[in-house]
Amino acid sequence: MAKEYEVVIGLEVHVELATKTKIFCGCSTAFGGAPNTHTCPVCTGMPGSLPVLNKQVVEYAMAVGVATNCEITRHGKFDRKNYFYPDNPQNYQISQLYLPICRNGYVEIETENGTKKIGIHEIHMEEDAGKLIHDEWDDVSLVDYNRSGVPLIEIVSEPDMRSAEEVIAYLEKLRMLIQYLGASDCKLQEGSMRADVNLSLREKGTTEFGTRTEMKNLNSFTAITHAIKGEIERQSDLLEAGEKVVQETRRWDDTKGESYAMRSKEDAQDYRYFPDPDLIPIDISEEWLEKVKASQPEFRDAKKKRYAEEFGLPEYDIDQITSEKALADIFEATTAICNQPKKVSNWLMVETMRLLNAHEMDASDIKFSAKHLADLIGLVDQKIINQPVAKEIFEHMFTDDVDPVAYVEEHGLKQESDEGALKAVVEKVMADNPKSVADYRGGKEKAIGALVGQTMKAMGGKADPAVVTKLLKELL
Repeated sequence: MAKEYEVVIGLEVHVELATKTKIFCGCSTAFGGAPNTHTCPVCTGMPGSLPVLNKQVVEYAMAVGVATNCEITRHGKFDRKNYFYPDNPQNYQISQLYLPICRNGYVEIETENGTKKIGIHEIHMEEDAGKLIHDEWDDVSLVDYNRSGVPLIEIVSEPDMRSAEEVIAYLEKLRMLIQYLGASDCKLQEGSMRADVNLSLREKGTTEFGTRTEMKNLNSFTAITHAIKGEIERQSDLLEAGEKVVQETRRWDDTKGESYAMRSKEDAQDYRYFPDPDLIPIDISEEWLEKVKASQPEFRDAKKKRYAEEFGLPEYDIDQITSEKALADIFEATTAICNQPKKVSNWLMVETMRLLNAHEMDASDIKFSAKHLADLIGLVDQKIINQPVAKEIFEHMFTDDVDPVAYVEEHGLKQESDEGALKAVVEKVMADNPKSVADYRGGKEKAIGALVGQTMKAMGGKADPAVVTKLLKELL
């Protein structure tokens, strides 16, 4: 009889912080830019250059620690992690081994069995490495140091997760908390949130951990799910065949749907950590910690409760709008202007979501202003434009944040609501479509839809559909 196995998963999540400058120098952290243009002697590891700690990095790390119920280390320091690799210009990375800034926290996730606590072992600050670009055409590797020195926090969980679904729920909770704090945009596709998955199997009912493998730098929830399911299957097959799982680092190839070994971790590398002599210890005063606690935002759970009470929105709408801080922000700002929460919610949930998906964008990339969305809703409410025209204008707002009021004037998009002006058009449409007229008079009420459509077409989409329908019914 085949043995039953339980999966045990812990995560190391790297998050790039949203500071404008790097952790130990004044270089830009902006994504992109020509290679090696966001660099200086400090982040390229030049001899004699000295690091200076960016205070905002400490504040963001503290804020994430407070939001994840961690103890904040009041007296901390930085350590050097020594290793040689071409993208690591100093031949060491400045990190925190002995006194990480946050410890012993947790977040709560929703599972099919109810709420579950996922422990956070620690959160520490460190600097990112550069990026190697392997040029197979010329058989060379190039290095870009723009990312070198970009501030990171590494969030190390306890091995508390038992499925891919729990891992995704945990990552979504972390992402949401960090985005609400404004500490990072957490864009997986740009590498500002990356997860390493530590996974092992053990026989059900046992408490001893099995041999774990680590899968590095997974940068989409889909890839993470595939990698976990693939590794569970691989380890199960090994154990069923009576073979041993080797402790190693593996890389998941989502295109091929398989992982391969990168390096063995049977003997964990000795990084010769020691306190960084160039950086002074970090002392966090009671006042500083209280200031960070006081500046915590209204998180999603509190927002959901308030939206139900204040705006009377359906639960589905609230779930959608609060899923991203950027959506919640524009919802609140637009509603404050036009006082039409349900209509704002509809524009965000339907058209905005559709266009975000079509353009493969995050909610944080939204360009249109709350004022322009409120103006668009006002134009429809006042019957200056109809809904199809509003959708057409919204597409231009989405890409270029056009002013809808000015756009309607410039392009002559005001709808015709005057019955006298519309009557002649309606009569011509009836004359041109005798079959639809006969169908309606013969009891097929849906036939009026074709006549409304033809009238709208004749008017270039600028007629008021309600007035057209009213006229048709009278004339029919």
